[in-house]
Amino acid sequence: MNTTTQKEMKDLVEELMSSYEQYPATCNIDCQNRLNRDTILNILEMLRWVIFPGYFEMKNLKSCSIEYHVGELLENIQYHLTKQVSKALLHDQEHAPRTKEEAVDAADDIVSAFLEKLPSLREVLATDVQAAYDGDPAAFNTDEVIFSYPGLLAITVNRLAHELFLMGVPLIPRMMTEYAHSVTGIDIHPGASIGRYFFIDHGTGVVIGETTVIGNGVKLYQGVTLGALSTRGGQSLRHKKRHPTLEDNVTVYSGASILGGETVIGTEAVIGSNAFVTSSVPAHTRVSIKNPELQFKDRSRTAELGQEGFFNRKEQD
Repeated sequence: MNTTTQKEMKDLVEELMSSYEQYPATCNIDCQNRLNRDTILNILEMLRWVIFPGYFEMKNLKSCSIEYHVGELLENIQYHLTKQVSKALLHDQEHAPRTKEEAVDAADDIVSAFLEKLPSLREVLATDVQAAYDGDPAAFNTDEVIFSYPGLLAITVNRLAHELFLMGVPLIPRMMTEYAHSVTGIDIHPGASIGRYFFIDHGTGVVIGETTVIGNGVKLYQGVTLGALSTRGGQSLRHKKRHPTLEDNVTVYSGASILGGETVIGTEAVIGSNAFVTSSVPAHTRVSIKNPELQFKDRSRTAELGQEGFFNRKEQD
């Protein structure tokens, strides 16, 4: 194979330089406010250590040292998250122009308020753990839920990201939830509002849009979409209610799609598998699609005839 000559390489570099000038939106050059994805994911991991102490750390925690351990974690989280939030705020100069000093001060206030939310977030996530255990007879205990259930990982990340989203932090909440999406196959926008005692069973392929509102005690199965009826309006639809509302104790089975900002699924309604719902459903209602007609064909006789025909052809040959 021929190697690229020095002239060819120079020409290629020049073409790429021209491309960078032509499409600046896909470059991040000369940017002093670039967020560090690895740092944000490390912060997320430390937050999980605080939320579920003793489950994911490399070392065994002891009662005599837990207070020191948590204090050290919170200091690390506060330091690194404040730096990343200040960069995110400076990155979003279009909506809230700030000097570097103003961004740092705002980030410090945001992170302090966020950390104060951790005890209440732990309380809500404890209900999510219990919902998963109560709702899945295959769960051996709550440790199994915390260690291994993708739905719990997704909702843990979402609840943390949602608080930052509500505080007006750009970029970081979406980076967090997209990480959870890549790991679990569950796509929850950080803007979605989700009540207590929430359980996603199996989880792969679940999509929950930005303006979705979910009440308490809701259970979703794999492949469920809580989406927008249409996104053809693009950016003009920003800040409008595009996704459905699910009231308390709703169950949505696998493959169902519930679409539209005006769609409300009433309390204790059940949406069956593969249903396509674009209008509101009253409380205590079950929605299901008509079962397709199943056809059963005996293939054993066909197989015998096929074999017989094959041997007959061999004899004729």
